[in-house]
Amino acid sequence: MHGAAQQQKTDSESSTRGFLFALVAYFLWGFLPLYMRAVDHIPALEVVAHRVIWSLPVAGILLLALGRTGDIKVAVRQPKTLMMAALTAAIIAGNWGVYVWAIAVDRTVETALGYYINPLMTVLLGAALLGEKLNRYQIVAVGLAVAAVLVLTVDAGGLPWVSLVLASTFAAYGYLRKTLPVGPSQGFFLEVLILSVPCFAYVIWLETTGQGHFLADGGRDIPLIMASGPITAIPLILYAFGAKLLRISTIGIMQYIAPTMIAIIAVFVFGEPFGTARIVAFVLIWAGLALYTWSMFFGRRA
Repeated sequence: MHGAAQQQKTDSESSTRGFLFALVAYFLWGFLPLYMRAVDHIPALEVVAHRVIWSLPVAGILLLALGRTGDIKVAVRQPKTLMMAALTAAIIAGNWGVYVWAIAVDRTVETALGYYINPLMTVLLGAALLGEKLNRYQIVAVGLAVAAVLVLTVDAGGLPWVSLVLASTFAAYGYLRKTLPVGPSQGFFLEVLILSVPCFAYVIWLETTGQGHFLADGGRDIPLIMASGPITAIPLILYAFGAKLLRISTIGIMQYIAPTMIAIIAVFVFGEPFGTARIVAFVLIWAGLALYTWSMFFGRRA
């Protein structure tokens, strides 16, 4: 009896710790547009390159602190693991690039919509690639997301490609990342290690040709650029640890925190328009997310 009570207390403490890890991660992601706006005078590709380069020491220090450097030595000797890590690294780099560019050109609301669509895209991906059956609530939820995309397409005269690219790349990254046979922190280090080779070459080329921003204007941007490392790595690492300690349904609800904060910042801080079409689209998405969340808790029982 005493053992069961002790176990329950331990589980509760782990859940609380996991909740705090994930909460901090989502809040940091929610405020990320403010940093991206501060570096919007730097081309998106250069920002992504520096995010990779300055994430590498953060991820390396964490591995040393955890004593998990041996996992990396094993992984780099396995061509299949390296190829899979290179693929996930390329996908997340593409996601970062579109995100940075979108904020720089005042399309932050579209990034928020993309991360709202993401969980529904993940459900669709599971059905398409893993043969997972969608329940009736999930089918309706995906249908509402499709309706939202159609509303935005008609209003803009073209597909909301920023939202769709962000949603699909992040869903694909999440799906493929699970197949990488290393832990979260080791996987992140491996990804930035692989990306750091072309990123270093690109930044050196920019600086030697006078196009780079790291040494420009007497190094005024150096602190801002170096900050991209911890700003990128810390929330990802916190999220990874939080996800390990929480139920997937809890993470499922918490993932709406960041896009909600992004949408609020886009409208009230950046002053981006939020017209009728976007209101209708967001209502449809929120209705779909409500159904999706409800199905996680009660759909299986029903």
